[in-house]
Amino acid sequence: MNRILLIATLLFLPLVGVFSAKVKYPGKKTFVYRYYLKDKAASTFSLEKPQKFLSHKSLERRQRQGCQLDSTDLPVPRQYVKQFMQKGVEVLGTSRWQNTVLVSSADSAQLNRLAQLPIVRESRCVFIAPDSIDKTEEIRWNVHNHFNRWDSVKNDPYGMARQQIEMLGGVRLHEAGFTGRGITIAILDGGFQNFNRIPAFRHANIIGLHDFVDPENTDPIKMADEPYPTQGSSFQRFDHGTKVFSAMAAKAPEVIIGTAPDASYWLLRSEISEVEQPIEEDYWTMAAEFADSVGADLINSSLGYYAYDDGLPNYRLRDLDGKTAFVSRSASMLAAKGIILCNSAGNSGMGQWKKIGVPADAHDILTVGAIDAQGKIAPFSSVGPSQDGRVKPDVVARGSNTTLISGRGTLVHDMGTSFSTPVTCGMVACLWQALRQKTAYEIMELIRQSADQHEAPNNIFGHGVPDFWKAYEGEMRKETSNEQ
Repeated sequence: MNRILLIATLLFLPLVGVFSAKVKYPGKKTFVYRYYLKDKAASTFSLEKPQKFLSHKSLERRQRQGCQLDSTDLPVPRQYVKQFMQKGVEVLGTSRWQNTVLVSSADSAQLNRLAQLPIVRESRCVFIAPDSIDKTEEIRWNVHNHFNRWDSVKNDPYGMARQQIEMLGGVRLHEAGFTGRGITIAILDGGFQNFNRIPAFRHANIIGLHDFVDPENTDPIKMADEPYPTQGSSFQRFDHGTKVFSAMAAKAPEVIIGTAPDASYWLLRSEISEVEQPIEEDYWTMAAEFADSVGADLINSSLGYYAYDDGLPNYRLRDLDGKTAFVSRSASMLAAKGIILCNSAGNSGMGQWKKIGVPADAHDILTVGAIDAQGKIAPFSSVGPSQDGRVKPDVVARGSNTTLISGRGTLVHDMGTSFSTPVTCGMVACLWQALRQKTAYEIMELIRQSADQHEAPNNIFGHGVPDFWKAYEGEMRKETSNEQ
């Protein structure tokens, strides 16, 4: 199984859900095709009235940074979507940025015929339902309401998380009053087990959630001790997203504090846990577009791809140019829309592939690698460069190991660039809160410049370990100097 987001956990810790046997894939045999459309000529929307398809918060973010609207922002014309629906197939979603329609049917021949529609430029099969999948163990849903006494550090509010935050100059930024307040972070992941029942998240500001893989899972949030309405569903079946969320949002004084405890969060599921297929790039794109439309400032994506299940083509090293992979083209658009993407480099450093995956190769994002407590590179951390010669990763942070909260509410120490990424993302939120007038491009460049290897970056550490306090202090000195 070539899933980058889970490989570290599978290698180093036994997760609930370790595979033991094969079971029949649920549901009937289906195929999903992605159709690239020729144009948006039939659109009923206009760039002159963007409030019809983007929220006030999204438009305000763009205006603040001087981001221009363009044709990629226009929704896919409804008239074009109807042409597919009239053929008796199911439309799973669309991408306005790439002008695509995602369509499902049990009849692959019918999907092939749809490629002949006059509005279609090209098509690609992105999902084939497998005959069987790995069986997972039953999930234990009970939540621990108390931590073990050895999990706490008396009189230290940061508890076990101090070192991973202090390493980035984060404690000083927090002490200056910058804890992510006013910044919205969208987390794209594969599952958020017990996110609403864990005491460490009781004061987290969750704005909303959405499941792009199975939209029927998306119900109103119940932040209470009562079981969530969809408990047991795929949205909560895995806890990778819970751990990622905890690195930023946890509030358990003397045990763990996240890097952006006062930020606002969207929890978005875009990952299929049972298979690895290109459709996940479509779901990722749909989630990123949703994050844009609701006004998110940052996206944390501890996800990546390079190899797919049998029958669908894998990526090659030459594809890592930030513009070949569907998901990388989407990711490369984010900064121009005023959003910073923090994406994990991947955990393939000890494998045959070794390199970053996609969308870690995207342009104008922060790709994050992993180091240990001594600042040494984690052996599993994927390396660069991108195929077109850009330094990757951009920066590194503590990922071997990272202090986190599991899906059962316990304190755990897990490994992976999946976790060094949210540690970094939360600090980006704090810096952007402090320097709200800066653009996405400017904030990312400040972070690279603050890192300890910025003068001589390489494709193992990137620019090195960023110092967010140094980045903030440097800008304050500049402002003071300019005033004088």
